[in-house]
Amino acid sequence: MQQRSRETRRSIMAAAVQLFSTRGYNASSVAEICHTAEVSKGAFYHHFPGKQDLFVAVLEEWLAGLDGEMERLRSVSGSVTESLLAMAGMMEDIFTQAAGQLPMFLEFWVQAARHPEIEALVLAPYRRYRQLFAGMIQQGIDQGEFAEVDADMAAGMLVSIAVGYILQGLGDPTGMDWSKQVQQGLARMIRSMQRRSE
Repeated sequence: MQQRSRETRRSIMAAAVQLFSTRGYNASSVAEICHTAEVSKGAFYHHFPGKQDLFVAVLEEWLAGLDGEMERLRSVSGSVTESLLAMAGMMEDIFTQAAGQLPMFLEFWVQAARHPEIEALVLAPYRRYRQLFAGMIQQGIDQGEFAEVDADMAAGMLVSIAVGYILQGLGDPTGMDWSKQVQQGLARMIRSMQRRSE
């Protein structure tokens, strides 16, 4: 029974991603989500109090997967540089897995501008990633791996590079290999912080 309930929830979330990505949040009704997921409205409301709760669940699941992978890469990498480069390498997977769903990324921002509770969810990870990267960069400085740089500013630049490339990929998906571009851009910045041997 629990397995069936999990499958129903998964079907609803998959249908929501499909519709939110192609039609947008406002144009996607609960009835359409139920039709796409092949579930009843009763099943929908058993799992989600409303459409906004479903939207938040989609966002939280995406972020949880991203956070988990970043923590895994940090734990298995050796130096700070290796950890940051491994995290930069995640961008290929992000673009691959999100192919056709990257409009959801933009939809998160659109809804954040309209709903304070979603805004808090959307902004929190960016702040968290900046803090994470700033801490890692400062660790690299303290260990002599990186030159003296402003760790907070450098962390903000890393996040901005990643987000900027994602937005460009949204607007011009066939313009270039965006995952390769973002990896190269992040790697170049990470290596530019390394302390040069005298």
